[in-house]
Amino acid sequence: MKSLSAQEARTFAEKWLPAWTGNNPELLASFYSADAFYLDPGVPGGVRGKEALLAYFKKLLSYNPAWVWTQLEGIPMEGGFLNKWRAVVPVGHATLEIIGVCFVQLNDAGKIQRNEVYFDRTQWLSEIARQKTAIA
Repeated sequence: MKSLSAQEARTFAEKWLPAWTGNNPELLASFYSADAFYLDPGVPGGVRGKEALLAYFKKLLSYNPAWVWTQLEGIPMEGGFLNKWRAVVPVGHATLEIIGVCFVQLNDAGKIQRNEVYFDRTQWLSEIARQKTAIA
């Protein structure tokens, strides 16, 4: 697949990123190809294939149904785009704002074939630990 322009990346992200909010892993998985590869800090070895990806999304979204993802910038790259994003993540009584990037490569059918997500999760893990300590 060719690189997406910044506008094409924005159009794709406007459909795809809202699927990360709520708890509808099937909807989110519908954006990915059958042979997709997905990686984030929670699965540094990655997840391959739609069945494994759906299982991971079920777990991930059930823990984070109210987070909201938005694109800050889409940067064209070979086969897709680099997505600079902002996530607003509720953690107990706190709400975190996390900035990160991921690269999104699409197949010829316009499905995500490779998605690697990178961000510093120190603030998130610290807040989770703080909340657990406050409850104990």
